[in-house]
Amino acid sequence: VWDSLVDLQNHFIETFDSVAKEYKESGMERYNHEGWINRVWSNDDFRRAHVDVVDAREEKGLWMMHVCVFPHLSSNAPIYGFDVIAGHKLMTGAFHDYSRSVNPDHVMMQGYAESVKNFIPEKKRELPEWARNIFSSNMLAAGNVKTEEEAAEIIRLALDNLDAYLWEVKDFNHTADEAACAVAQNYYCENQQQNPHTPRTMKSLGLPEAEVDKFCKDMLFPKIV
Repeated sequence: VWDSLVDLQNHFIETFDSVAKEYKESGMERYNHEGWINRVWSNDDFRRAHVDVVDAREEKGLWMMHVCVFPHLSSNAPIYGFDVIAGHKLMTGAFHDYSRSVNPDHVMMQGYAESVKNFIPEKKRELPEWARNIFSSNMLAAGNVKTEEEAAEIIRLALDNLDAYLWEVKDFNHTADEAACAVAQNYYCENQQQNPHTPRTMKSLGLPEAEVDKFCKDMLFPKIV
């Protein structure tokens, strides 16, 4: 499954390179090096796209990726998210959603729900309270993905929905109050920061504890101040 996921990583990066401008986010350079990729992009359609990859295949036999796209603060569009962690033969966890900002019934979320309605994971992951606070009721949450077919379907959904997101998000700029959007996006970040699994997993992959704590607090889901 690793080859497919590295191809997926490259597809995300190539897609963002083709539609947006990569920029140097203050402090991010310390987390962008061999074995730990962190890159961010922005354009007129969205304010921040982030790809975060920890490649610990040789040392720990694990690989993880986080992708998140935030709309501009003038937009009522949802937030795109995809996360996966995998060993050599299976995805131990895969999560994908269009999560609400200020509009819980956004038409893009309805389209996302339609796209995943026929996907039933072999093992569904139960979500904790912090996740239920922010993710949609149609979130894809799969654990112990053992078959190539299920893994391939998760990858297809992540890519198809990214294409749909990037095509549609531009239509919703100037549809919302910026202050309200900032509150909503900060609420998303606050709840994501309560996730204990991400820093625990990153530390287990051999990344320095202090670096991980600072990264998860300041860079992974940075709040708008």
